[in-house]
Amino acid sequence: MGKYIFNLPDIGEGIAEAEIVAWHVKVGDMVEEDQQIADMMTDKATVEMEAPVDGKIVAVAGEEGDVIAIGSMLVEIETEGEDADGAEEKAPAKPAVETKESVPAEQESAPEKPAPKPAESTPTPSVSEVEVPESASKPTKATPAVRARAKNLGVDLSQVKAQGEHIRHADLDAYLAYGSGQGYQPAGASRKREDEKVKVIGLRRKIAENMAASKRNIPHFSYVEEIDVSALEDIRADLNASRGNRPKLTVLPLLIVAIARTIPDFPMINALYDDEAGHVTRHGAIHLGMATQTDSGLKVPVVKNAQDKNVWQLAADIARLSEAARDGSATTDDLTGGTLTITSLGPLGGIATTPVINRPEVAIIGPNKIVERPVIVDGELQIRKMMNLSISCDHRVVDGYDAASFVQALKRVIEKPVLIFSD
Repeated sequence: MGKYIFNLPDIGEGIAEAEIVAWHVKVGDMVEEDQQIADMMTDKATVEMEAPVDGKIVAVAGEEGDVIAIGSMLVEIETEGEDADGAEEKAPAKPAVETKESVPAEQESAPEKPAPKPAESTPTPSVSEVEVPESASKPTKATPAVRARAKNLGVDLSQVKAQGEHIRHADLDAYLAYGSGQGYQPAGASRKREDEKVKVIGLRRKIAENMAASKRNIPHFSYVEEIDVSALEDIRADLNASRGNRPKLTVLPLLIVAIARTIPDFPMINALYDDEAGHVTRHGAIHLGMATQTDSGLKVPVVKNAQDKNVWQLAADIARLSEAARDGSATTDDLTGGTLTITSLGPLGGIATTPVINRPEVAIIGPNKIVERPVIVDGELQIRKMMNLSISCDHRVVDGYDAASFVQALKRVIEKPVLIFSD
């Protein structure tokens, strides 16, 4: 038998370390060459690691959430024959950690307790019931079968409340479900969930670090305005009715075109602030990040050069990038390079949001849910489709007047959507 020590390869320019976000194998597993063994996360992307050889996993470099250096051992694989080519005979840079859970010594020698018998399989005893002392003055009775089951479960029957003259299996079940203050809850009553500790790793840890850094370093302010989107929604319905094979339009591509039309007069909004170097870069191109909720957390794929695309091209980009973010196929280029972010809760909506800026950007725009409500228009009461639009800005770079002026200019374009399609 030989061994192959698989060291973490260089997985990106300038990357010195990576975090273990998922193991797909454990110590003792047999693996085949090119089989996925782990997911490693850098500052830029999540990379899948594959087994370089066939063999048996005998050691791994750490647990999920651990950070290891490039070039250090990721896994040790036991192979057939002599040591595999490229294997290192020296000890790995970081001690291997076996994933097998240890068993306390006192538990190893203890005999196993018999499994408790199901309540429905226990015959009703014909013997006389036995009194069980409890803290109350009135004694509680239980059958020998119930007592035996309670003993196997480690339950003190003096803590169990009887719903009748003596403790039955149903009372014991209620105790196990609801604790010492058990009782039968009415239909629809909620049950207390058990406490759960969740390790903050991978994308969730990156989100936590980035959001904390954003709130710690950026003096946020938010501004909210209501916008009448009735005309915009009418145009969207007409476009969808004649779209043919093109993707169905949501309101988002129309909003992006409106933003792209408005940004040139407000260059301070589409900017990045390098606070260490002390300079702001006002970008001519609009690379618009879209906050996207996924099963693993919030990702922000970026629509590049949004100012050069029409609503149909934007709709196709949004669909492609959103799907890639959710299924994990988004590339590093898809997830980096943004100059401004838009975040929407979609149908969840809300009256207003105060989104957190995606540092080092200086602004983030948050459209809220579209709702129908009565509005006074030219002295008459009308039912209009209204949407609140929020913006959060970095007050070191963007003044309140600038943010309000930008939103008001954006409002004029949205409320007169013919401007979206004009040259």
